[in-house]
Formats: sequence, structure tokens, C-alpha cells
Amino acid sequence: YTTLFRSAHEGRTRVSATPGGYRELGGPASQQGMRRANLALVLGAVARLGAASRAQVSESTGLTRAAVGSLAGELIDAGLVRERAVSPDGRVGRPGTALFVNDRGPGGLGLEIGVEHLAACVVDLRHEVRVRIRRPSPGRERMPGETLASLAELARDALAEAAGQGLEPAGVAVAVPGLVAKTGIVTHAPNLGWHDVDVAGELRRLLPGPLHGLPVEVENEANLGALAELWHGAAGRDFVHVSAAAGIGGALVADGTLLRGRRGFAGELGHMPIHPDGPACPCGSHGCLEQYAGEKAVLRACGLPDGPGDGVSLLAAEAAAGSARAARALADAGRALGIALAGAVNLADPEKVVLGGAYAELAAWLTPAMQAELGARVRIRPWDPDGLAVSALRREGPVTGAATSAVQRVMDDPSSLRR
Repeated sequence: YTTLFRSAHEGRTRVSATPGGYRELGGPASQQGMRRANLALVLGAVARLGAASRAQVSESTGLTRAAVGSLAGELIDAGLVRERAVSPDGRVGRPGTALFVNDRGPGGLGLEIGVEHLAACVVDLRHEVRVRIRRPSPGRERMPGETLASLAELARDALAEAAGQGLEPAGVAVAVPGLVAKTGIVTHAPNLGWHDVDVAGELRRLLPGPLHGLPVEVENEANLGALAELWHGAAGRDFVHVSAAAGIGGALVADGTLLRGRRGFAGELGHMPIHPDGPACPCGSHGCLEQYAGEKAVLRACGLPDGPGDGVSLLAAEAAAGSARAARALADAGRALGIALAGAVNLADPEKVVLGGAYAELAAWLTPAMQAELGARVRIRPWDPDGLAVSALRREGPVTGAATSAVQRVMDDPSSLRR
């Protein structure tokens, strides 16, 4: 949870925002820290309420009307909040003013590097997608510098389209299909053939003007897909998210927080061993989930080519056309996924398991076998079939999560906005 503070004349008590209200954490807070956190508290209330009077924001946050008035003025000056006159119900009496989150001004730029595509997305402070661009790109066949040059060109186009809507970037996040250290270096992206690539540094070099002074973060695509589900989906605050592109990615969200692990490498569900004596995996192990439920493995089981192109759409077309071989291969993949996810459910006890990315497009053929394995193997509690959900974001999850992550930093700390 974001830590928030009541104003000084209300006791300078440190509190934490929770779904049920506030929880005292104890200890005095600095005046600067209180101000920064209260700005986030007011901005979050305005975003949640839609259009609200200062009195409504005061009631929602527990801050005094005077404090809300001062904080709202600062948010208006920063371009994060706007106000407009509204008539009272029945349109009788003097009009008042309502606060609402600015739909012009700061936005978040999300970029995605896929094995077969590049994507860009811009969201505003309301988390609404305003720009979305997706282009084919043969990532396996290119050097990192070539791919990043194309990504920089895509970013320019997305920013130009956003500028036409009155949006300017407040931050950038990049989704990549690989391991990302806490330093932001892509240490290993096997499906791209990348090792130790400084994605943020190269983008800054290629886009010195547009990215000047902006935070640029790099994150694993599966993590950002899970965050997109948290912010835009209906899975709640406790779930395991599993997605597929060229590989298989997993992420665990617990109480609204993405669990990253000590080094930032958590969530490598694709390399969970399903059969320890199974086929060799490029990671160096044997019998990994990717060898049974990865795109290449399922294509091979169907007798379909696993070369460049959209293998998932090919699989879906074959299965929809009634191919018994495709249906059998996808059922086998669903069983493997169910085995791996049962282990994750027994370990973490999430409320939901969410099928995202390309898997969402194959859900009709994957989920029956997944449900059977989850029902048979989840032992901490009876498995509820409603606990398995399919993401509506599908393949747009990672880039949407990247853009939202970039703008969420402003929502969490409005004082961080570049002036």
C-alpha cells in the first residue's frame, strides 16, 4: 500500500491507505513527506470519484476542507487536476465547482519489444488508452541496436499522436520478454538472443530530446501484463497471472503488490519442471513447462511450422476448424499448465488464476484440461472453477501495463512530475 499522512494539525500521524480506510503506522512524518503523500491522496480520490467537490474529497480522504483546497490548488497548478462549474441537482441555486483528473497534460508512454512485433501505448492520468500502435518486427533475426532503433521510431510516432491530443510524456516503461535486473539491464532474453542489453540507456541515446529528464524503466513483459490486469482487469488484488508469447511468463500479485523477488527475477513459471526427466530446455534444465505448453512445442505437436509468424493465430485457426490433432495438442498443453499452476496455487493461495497474453486467445481449448488438473491437484482448499479467469486484455496486456506503470508513478507521487 502507498503510505499516506494526515496533515500536521491533525496529529502528524502516519497512516496507510487500505480498502477499509486508514491504518496507523506510528511515528512522526516530515512536513515534506506529509505534503507529498497528501497530494497523492487527493489526486487518487479525485480519480476514484470521477468529478468531485472539495467537500466530497475531504470526506473521502479524511483531510480538512482547507487542506484539500490547498492541495487541490497545487494539483491544478501542476496540470494534474482541472475544475469546472457544475449546477446543483435540479439546477437551482448557485453553481459549484467540481474537480476531475486532467485528460490532457501528463501521460505514460509504454513500449513493448516482442519476438515478432513492437508496440507502443499512451495512457492518460485516468488510465484510459489514448494511443495504441503495433508493428511487425523480426526480433529473433536482428541485433539489439536495430530493434531499439525501430522502437525509438515507433516511440516518436506514438508521442506525436499523443501530442495531437494534448498529452506529453511523464515517464516511459519498456516491456521485454526476458530477465530484467533491478538495474534495468536485460540480462537474458533467450527468444531474442539478447544478453546484458542496456535498453534504457540506448533509448536515451536515440531519443535525447523526447526522453530528456524522464524516468525510463525496463520490466519483464509478464510482470507488466499482470500489472495491467491489476489496473485494468477484473481479477482483484490477489492472483497468479500466466501469459504466453514466444515463451511462458508468470507473475504473482498479492494484496495488490507485484512480487518481484530479491533480484527481480520472480515469476519464471515457464521453467518450472513438469517432468524432471523430460526433454532438454534451452535454459539448461529438463522437462520445463515451456517444453510442453510453449508456442513452439504446441506447434510441433500439431505438425505445424514453428518458424517466423503468428503461431498462436495459426493454432487457433486449426483448432477452430476442427483439427483433432490441434485440439489434442492444446489439451496436452492445458494439462501441463494446470500442473504448474496447481503448484503455484498451493504455494501462494491466490484468489484467481488469470490466463493472459496469447493464451487468452486459446482459452477455449486450454481451460478444460487446466480445470481438471487444478481440481485434482489443489489441496489447500477445494478448487473453485470460477477461480480460473481469462484476461480481456489478451496480447495488449504488457504494453498497456507499461504505459500505465509510467503514469502511475505520477499518481503515486504528484510532486515527481517534471516541471
